[in-house]
Amino acid sequence: MTVGLGFLQAVLIIAQATLLAKVIAGVFMNGDSFAEVAPWLAWLAAISVGRGLAAAGFESAGRFGAARVMSELREKLARHLLMNRPGALQAEQSGELVSSAIEGVAALENYFARYLPQMVLAGIVPVAVLAWVLRYNWEAAAILAVTAPLIIVFMVLIGLLTEQRTRKRWERMSRLSSHFLDLVGGLATLRANSQAYSQSGSIQAVGEDYRRETMGALRVGFLSSLVLELLAMIGVAMVATAVGIQLAGGHLELVAGLTVLLLAPELYMPLRQLGAQFHASADGMAAAERIFEVIDQPAVVSTPAEPVPAPDPARWSVAMEGVSYAWPGRERVLESIDLELKPGETVALVGPSGGGKSTLASLLLRLTEPGSGRISCGGTDLSEVDPQSWRRQIAWVPQRPTVFADTLAANLRLFNPQATDAQLAEAIGVAVLGEVVRGLPDGLETMVGEGGRRLSAGQTQRIALARALLSEAPLLILDEPTAHLDQDTEKELAEAINEAASGRTALIISHREQPIARADRTLLLNQGRLGEMVNA
Repeated sequence: MTVGLGFLQAVLIIAQATLLAKVIAGVFMNGDSFAEVAPWLAWLAAISVGRGLAAAGFESAGRFGAARVMSELREKLARHLLMNRPGALQAEQSGELVSSAIEGVAALENYFARYLPQMVLAGIVPVAVLAWVLRYNWEAAAILAVTAPLIIVFMVLIGLLTEQRTRKRWERMSRLSSHFLDLVGGLATLRANSQAYSQSGSIQAVGEDYRRETMGALRVGFLSSLVLELLAMIGVAMVATAVGIQLAGGHLELVAGLTVLLLAPELYMPLRQLGAQFHASADGMAAAERIFEVIDQPAVVSTPAEPVPAPDPARWSVAMEGVSYAWPGRERVLESIDLELKPGETVALVGPSGGGKSTLASLLLRLTEPGSGRISCGGTDLSEVDPQSWRRQIAWVPQRPTVFADTLAANLRLFNPQATDAQLAEAIGVAVLGEVVRGLPDGLETMVGEGGRRLSAGQTQRIALARALLSEAPLLILDEPTAHLDQDTEKELAEAINEAASGRTALIISHREQPIARADRTLLLNQGRLGEMVNA
């Protein structure tokens, strides 16, 4: 659509200039009356309106296309991070990812909505104008043919300089965003240690670096605009001089001369605007490099081309056979792990911090792949199963659960959107959430999460446990389910954990005794190896 409208604009530009020259020459040279030029004026008005509509459609097509591309790119980036690399996000800087997903993708609007469409105009209009001018005056066409490429050459040279500046500016902005987001995330810890103002100097220094790079990029942008305007002005002046000399010598008709003079600025206009749009889109192009660098990273969790159906943990044992794993750049966390979770069995996993317990849970969840060994269920290798299908068989309570920006009821129904109100009320009672719900202004319809009602770590943990209670998944994985609770609440939630684990295969990771008191067996994971079984 953009290319088609670009061709239409080129035709209308030439028609408008030609008709306007004919009307002016008819009035001033031939003394035509208004009635004689009225048809030409009507055509000129229609062409002017058509040109305006074509320009509006041209820009709208670019913006609609840009909106579609931005939406698809955000979805692709989010899907890649969440589905293909869920276990590798800790290796990324959260602030940089946020900048890429929000400001970076937004900056691409100028690239898709303005720069690329302008490239279409810059490729069509000058060629069409030059071909039309050649019909009237080859000398003016020669001047245009020589000066127009000079603008392109200067645009390329300036573009190379702008690209370097913009890339540095984007790096500074990513660093500032990352630093600021990390500080906001750790603000509670900084305040607790009376260090809330200690980071102001570093923020100011990073912000000053970003300011300098921004001003440098703007300086290059303004100077380049001046150079392009100067070249275009010189080109038009040379054409006007050549046309004026020929008109004065009687070697060129007025209609032809006026047509050439009216079309000369139109030839340079798309090229000048292309230079301006290049600067506007430079941020987007710099951001796109980082976005595609993330998207092009290989998936941590492989999805088979022809996946087999997900096995049912309620019927078959989940087994690890000789599983080893090491996080990138670190020592091996797990070493030749052999583990079997039998249907309906509750297994407790204990061990020192950093011993690999959460990593083991991530492997069972298929948030990452083992370095060696095999994970299976009922003899089916899980690497042959679609990760999403397998995860639907699991209810997971992580160490730091997430409360999403939605109502409390929607958050509780996360694993089971079809849960009835009676089931919801039962889960709230078992998870000791009744007092929390009664204290909220709108009860279960209270907005919580980002921008909503703030919840304590203990309340968030209970919400996560209630989700697991509502879930119908046959495999339950609890990672430190009572880590943020006081002793009395922990005792109450120990019953909720037993209720959640009843009739399911369950793996409970905990440092505390209460959650694992009724486990069928307890395993010790120390220095990457499973110790001998201890009777619960």
